[in-house]
Amino acid sequence: MNENIRREIEAGAGIKIKSVSSLSGGCISSAFKITDETGKSYFLKTNSSPPDLFLKEANGLTELKKAEAIRVPEVILCKEDFLLTEFISEGKHSKNFFEEFGRRFAALHRYTNNQFGFYEDNYIGSNRQINIPGKGEENNWAAFYFNKRILYQYKLAEKNGYATGELKKGIYHLEKSIDKILNDSTESAVLLHGDLWSGNFIADEKGEACLIDPAVYYGHREADLAMTKLFGGFSGDFYSSYNEAYPLKLGYNYRENIYKLYHVLNHLNLFGRGYYAQALSLMRSYE
Repeated sequence: MNENIRREIEAGAGIKIKSVSSLSGGCISSAFKITDETGKSYFLKTNSSPPDLFLKEANGLTELKKAEAIRVPEVILCKEDFLLTEFISEGKHSKNFFEEFGRRFAALHRYTNNQFGFYEDNYIGSNRQINIPGKGEENNWAAFYFNKRILYQYKLAEKNGYATGELKKGIYHLEKSIDKILNDSTESAVLLHGDLWSGNFIADEKGEACLIDPAVYYGHREADLAMTKLFGGFSGDFYSSYNEAYPLKLGYNYRENIYKLYHVLNHLNLFGRGYYAQALSLMRSYE
C-alpha cells in the first residue's frame, strides 16, 4: 500500500493505521488487511484502472444491502484507486450453509424494481457492463438482455478479433429467437448480484454466506442462478432450498444456456480463445 493511499484512508476514515498485511486477491486488484490503533480491522482493495471501478463496486454493495437478505461488506471509504470496507473474518461453512444461502438468495430476488437495468453502468470483471436501458428496453427483458448483454459482448468480441463467421451466425439466430427463448419466463425486475460464482461469496465468522464483488443490476433472477452453475461450487441444497422459497417457472433448464452465454462471452473477451468453443456450443443449443 502506497503512502498516498495510507494518508487518504487515515484522513477519510478518521483512523490511525497500525499494520498492513497483504492478502490473496482477485485477478484485477491487490488486497490488504488493515488494522487501526484500536485493533479494528478493514479490508482494502487497490487498483489504478479503470478509474471508476471501485465506485461502481461500492454502489453495488450498497444496493445489495438495501434488500436486507444476505450480508454484504459495509463500505467505509471509496476513491478512484482504492475501496475500503469492513473486514469480514472468513469462517467454516455452517452445517446448513448452502440450504440457508439458497433461502437468503431467494429473499434477495424478492427485492424488485419497476424497470430492468440500473441507474449506472458498472463492470463484469474488468469489462464494462451496460445497465442503462435503451428506449423500450426498461420494460422488455428480452430486448434488454439481448442488446445489453449478448450483443454488447459480441461486438466486443468483434473488436478483439474473436467474432468468426460461426459466432456471427449464432448471434444472428439468437437475435431472431430471443423472444421465443424467453417467452415463458416473464417476471418482475429483481435485484441481481450479477456475477455470483464460488469466488464471489465467503462464509463469515458465523459460518453464514456473505456476498462480495457484485456486478449489480435489476433483471431476471434466472440469470443469477445460471451463473452459479457455470463453474460449480454450489451444492444441491442451495438450489432445492431456493426453489422451495421462490419456485422457478417451468422451462428454466431450457433458458439456462442463454444466461450462461453472457458470462462465457465475457470470459472470451477477458481471457481469450479458450472460451470460444463453449460460447459456440451454448449458442448452438438453441438451433
